[in-house]
Amino acid sequence: MNKLRTYTVVPALPEPLKRLRELSYNLWWSWHPDALEMFRRLDVELWNDVVQNPVQFLTHVAQKRLDQAASDDAYLAHMNRVLQAFDSYMTSETWFSRKHAEFVDSRIAYFSMEFGVHESLPIYSGGLGVLAGDHLKSASDLGVPLVAMGVLYRQGYFQQRLTNDGWQLEEYHAIDVSAAPLMPVVRPDGERLTVEIPIGPRSVTLQAWKTQVGRVSLYLLDAEVSANDPHDREITCRLYAGDDEMRIRQEVALGIGGFRMLEKLGISAAVFHMNEGHSAFLAVERIRQRMEVESLTFAEAREAIVPSNVFTTHTPVPAGIDSFKPELLHKYLDPYLPAIGMSPKDFMALGRRDASNIDEPFSMAVLALRLAGASNGVSALHGHVSREMWHSVWPGAPRDEVPLTSITNGIHINSWMSPEMSDLLHRYLGPKWAEDPVNHDAWLQVDEIPDLELWRTHEKCRVELVAYTRKRIKEQFRRRGAPPAEIKSAGELLDPEALTIGFARRFAPYKRGALIFRDPERLKSMVAHPERPVQFIFAGKAHPRDARGKEIVKQILTFAKLPEFRRRIVFLENYDISVARRLVQGVDVWLNNPIKPREASGTSGMKVPPNGGINLSVLDGWWPEAYDGENGWAVGDGQIYEDPDYQDYVEGEAIYDLLEKEIIPAFYDRGPDGLPRRWIARMKASMRTICPMFNSNRMLEEYTNRLYVPAARRWRHMSKDNFAATKALARWKHELIAHWSEVRVEHVEAEDPGELPVGAYLGVKARVHLGRVSPDEVAVELYHGRVDPSGQLVEGRSEPMTLSEKLENGSSAFIGRIPCVQSGQHQFAVRILPQHPDLAHRFDTGLILWG
Repeated sequence: MNKLRTYTVVPALPEPLKRLRELSYNLWWSWHPDALEMFRRLDVELWNDVVQNPVQFLTHVAQKRLDQAASDDAYLAHMNRVLQAFDSYMTSETWFSRKHAEFVDSRIAYFSMEFGVHESLPIYSGGLGVLAGDHLKSASDLGVPLVAMGVLYRQGYFQQRLTNDGWQLEEYHAIDVSAAPLMPVVRPDGERLTVEIPIGPRSVTLQAWKTQVGRVSLYLLDAEVSANDPHDREITCRLYAGDDEMRIRQEVALGIGGFRMLEKLGISAAVFHMNEGHSAFLAVERIRQRMEVESLTFAEAREAIVPSNVFTTHTPVPAGIDSFKPELLHKYLDPYLPAIGMSPKDFMALGRRDASNIDEPFSMAVLALRLAGASNGVSALHGHVSREMWHSVWPGAPRDEVPLTSITNGIHINSWMSPEMSDLLHRYLGPKWAEDPVNHDAWLQVDEIPDLELWRTHEKCRVELVAYTRKRIKEQFRRRGAPPAEIKSAGELLDPEALTIGFARRFAPYKRGALIFRDPERLKSMVAHPERPVQFIFAGKAHPRDARGKEIVKQILTFAKLPEFRRRIVFLENYDISVARRLVQGVDVWLNNPIKPREASGTSGMKVPPNGGINLSVLDGWWPEAYDGENGWAVGDGQIYEDPDYQDYVEGEAIYDLLEKEIIPAFYDRGPDGLPRRWIARMKASMRTICPMFNSNRMLEEYTNRLYVPAARRWRHMSKDNFAATKALARWKHELIAHWSEVRVEHVEAEDPGELPVGAYLGVKARVHLGRVSPDEVAVELYHGRVDPSGQLVEGRSEPMTLSEKLENGSSAFIGRIPCVQSGQHQFAVRILPQHPDLAHRFDTGLILWG
């Protein structure tokens, strides 16, 4: 049997249907309802059985049915309409080509550990992957010249199964790559395209698969190659399932193997975007490549690549960052160090906040921050938290000036909106909301939708959610071996007319999945109310090694089994994109109650407003930017208490109060026509204000305008004329560092007029010694701000000082003035920073002097 050879059988599609196969391999269909319906109408039952995967679907559709469709004028008209839309989409002018025509050939390489584009390709675990999938879809919609690199996990993320007592079990199922929307990447001679890289003691061969996401190509690395040791084939087996050693092996494969695969593909990117720190080793590989190809020194190669690297952090707590012990770094990275001329000690320093602390582990986030010209968090609040968390990477820099900005996440609206709601919006808003979801004026037309139609559309989605939930719970009961009576009872769960609240996400302890059960009796009074009942649908997975998260899942299941909650509280197992889509389309309220400020952004709540749902959330992540008092409800006032139990008490009570006093009355108070007018007004406010802002097209436009295009422009500048600017910057830095010890502030003198009125200026003179450093190589500034009650300078701002006179012995005089714009006590200091037009950011050198 060792002589077995593989061959592939493809569907025998009749000639009129030939292009269905082409379309099935482009995930464009996943966010175009007409395309989904085109496949579905061939065989509705089969379509649902194959998880809406058209590749698998076409291999199972009966040949007789295909032949019928090929002679069905109505079906052919439908298919041709879809294909015409697809062809137009793929060839038409785009936002990017209009706004940034000079950069249409500047590729952006987007690296991510996981991608959640569609449930038919289950290589994602949760929010990070789903966001990455939405990122690709919007890049495609906007025509951003992006190419993506990830990993094909042959067993994906785990399938969740719940025991009768509510304990989570993990199962792993192999992905049938022949039935997935994947194509093998091959050389011109038809053989598989591969790269070979050292991973630990052995060389590992990686092959690639390609899936098309509209205009964007997504490449996925795969170690399931016969030449590899069985131990090495496991590298791309499971997502987030191994220990630290498996994680670093996967990250070497993604960062270094992914970069080399792009090279083998002939794809030369101008910008590299690291979505989280998992892929940060790609920055090291970029340095090696520049040193090898351009004969640059390490210092020069670093200056060449840093300005065109972008890093996005999604984690608001240090514990969530990948970090590795020195022995793991030595085992897996030492083979790469001779090529870049670095010692293991120096390389470890790149990934440590304190480079001199030999006990500090190696942080992938610190490596990414040090080797990226631009870094960002994923909400305004998360940006603030990240600057606090990472300020020590730039010693001496004020926290509010740490070079880490924020771009708030968004969701791909067309992927998450129900077909019913989409049809309604097309009728009253026209096509603009779908073609350009960032268009605020288009969303203002939501007010023109008749209340009755909006309410009936949303009610229909709730009814469908209840039916879907009942069917899925029946399947759960069958798998657990429940008795027939219990299986039958699933058909009576939930009320399609009751206020329905959803809570679905990763079950990490900080998300407080069981907070709603703090006072069971109070909850019971709402759930069991005879006229105004409330019902809850829960879903979500705990990480396999998160015992506390699993306990929370079990706690919810235990409550759901109680007689008083049994018909009103359910838990859907094996949360994935398919379940999420159903939930966000059908719930009335989306509950979110993390411990502030531990939610970096949170995108699940953004998926609810396009479907008419409303958010009830703690003021964390994205919600402080979105909430305006009329478009949802805020839990608490954002205050953080030292006692976590008291925090739970305050916010748990706030949720109960909002439900009892505002949410339930607004939902059930009906006018003579049976419509909840107050509720519908809040639905419209939610859609009108949230949809145009918290969508991934707006997010991609921000990434493009603020990070991608500036990075591409810097790459052009730094690489032209045989990297002349790069070499000059490296020389300048070397000389500056050699002479920096000569720089000091010798004297500071401020005017002393007593008290200054608002509108006046405080004049300041400073004498600084620069030695062999030229005055035009530094920025001398006044850093000032008001004094808070604890005596700390806050809300700091800088004002430039100008050279007034060159003095003897290497000293210079500078003058400046501070505007008095706010009354109260203020402080200031003089600081000196290196200044060069080609620095990635003003704290790039790590040098700053205060006086």
